[in-house]
Amino acid sequence: MTSERRPERVGRPRDPDVDRRVEEAALTLFARRGWAGFSIEAVAREAGVGKASVYLRWSSKEELLTDAVAHAFDPIAEIDTGRVRDDLLALAELLLDLYEGRHGLAARRMTVESEVTPGIAERWRDVRAAQVAAARRIVRRAVDRGELPADAPVTLIIDTLCGAAMLRPVAVPERLRGAADAARSRYARELVDFVLAATRQETTA
Repeated sequence: MTSERRPERVGRPRDPDVDRRVEEAALTLFARRGWAGFSIEAVAREAGVGKASVYLRWSSKEELLTDAVAHAFDPIAEIDTGRVRDDLLALAELLLDLYEGRHGLAARRMTVESEVTPGIAERWRDVRAAQVAAARRIVRRAVDRGELPADAPVTLIIDTLCGAAMLRPVAVPERLRGAADAARSRYARELVDFVLAATRQETTA
């Protein structure tokens, strides 16, 4: 699941390190200031690069922000271990890390601001559709392999995992966020096992 980028311009080869620094800066700035404080100039300062270097890669701040957040979700499309529990566990851990990790606030802001910001809403709609499609393929592959029954509730499974991952950073008390990595890993296992048990029980009832 990769967001679309415009064709490369003719000239010197792009430096992947600059791309990474700019996207990291975009996520950091968006988390800190939201869309109201987001600009190409501010991102360039945060990244320590010239404004021209940013415009060489992205034509607008809407494109930059959408790409930066979308690329954080790209690994969803790469999940395919051949086992449904491992696949769903990888998905749950990825989502929990995205929404609760160092760029979690940026990811959570995007779910809200993408709904009300012209130029972002249209771009993010396509990105979100690709994310959902990639996640649904995980469940459908499990059905094809016979690990889940043919009538497995694909939408409910994905909605439960995604919803829990998005809610947890808000629901967990601040005093308990220190042991983030261990807690997230344990929660991911418990969540996936709960979803799989509920799915199998529902489909055999």
